[in-house]
Amino acid sequence: MSQSHHYHLEKLTDIHSKLLNRDTVVDIFLPFQYEKANKHYPLLILNDGQDAEAIHLKKTLEKLTLNKDIPDIIVVAVYAGDRMHEYGIANQADFKGRGSKAKEYTRFIMMELIPYLHYRYSISKSPKENVIAGFSLGGLSALDIAWHHTDYFGKVGVFSGSFWWRKRDTKSRLYSDYRDRIMHQVIRRGRYKPGISFWFQTGQKDEQNDRNKNGIIDSIDDTLDLIVELTKKGYRPFHDIQYLELEDGEHNLPTWGDALPHFLKWAFPHR
Repeated sequence: MSQSHHYHLEKLTDIHSKLLNRDTVVDIFLPFQYEKANKHYPLLILNDGQDAEAIHLKKTLEKLTLNKDIPDIIVVAVYAGDRMHEYGIANQADFKGRGSKAKEYTRFIMMELIPYLHYRYSISKSPKENVIAGFSLGGLSALDIAWHHTDYFGKVGVFSGSFWWRKRDTKSRLYSDYRDRIMHQVIRRGRYKPGISFWFQTGQKDEQNDRNKNGIIDSIDDTLDLIVELTKKGYRPFHDIQYLELEDGEHNLPTWGDALPHFLKWAFPHR
């Protein structure tokens, strides 16, 4: 592979977040000769950045760039802190109180991290070129952040999203998919926001649970139901919404690594 397709890694370990009240760790993947290029780069912010190596992020970026499948981009991989509390939905914790710091995490991304990135790196200010993504709970977080900040993010990617996130235990006789799945309600109660696109991935072996006994596992049901809510808002499947279902896909890093090239080619098409 020629030098020109290499990415190099800068690790930032000294960023203290006042909002999260902890030090944060962020890996920045920069394209070759980034410093010499006089241009603004598209941005991907990735939750669960500590898993970048396990999903072969650097190798995938280099391969897709070499093949001219994607342009040079900057990827900011944010290491997770307290996943169960910092990831989730900013305006409502789940029935066990999880996601209690999701509002602080959102504010950290939007008010601390992004201004710092723009100060230090040459990043596009066009929402069309700013993308956020994540896996599982990190995917739920990414969608919630993007949905509430469409002035900054024009695209969001969710790998095996935790769309089961709910305000009542399924064991409760009062439980209902319609009322109790939180992200579905957030979309339903929100308004149509032009200019944002969505990419979802599930695996047919993501889990075994099938709470409504319809023969389809919950993770697929929950994702497809969310897509229905988005279409009711006016977003168009195959245009504003892309869905990838992997036959042998599991709820793990190897599966998300397999899905990564599909996502990156969707998020950053080579003009």
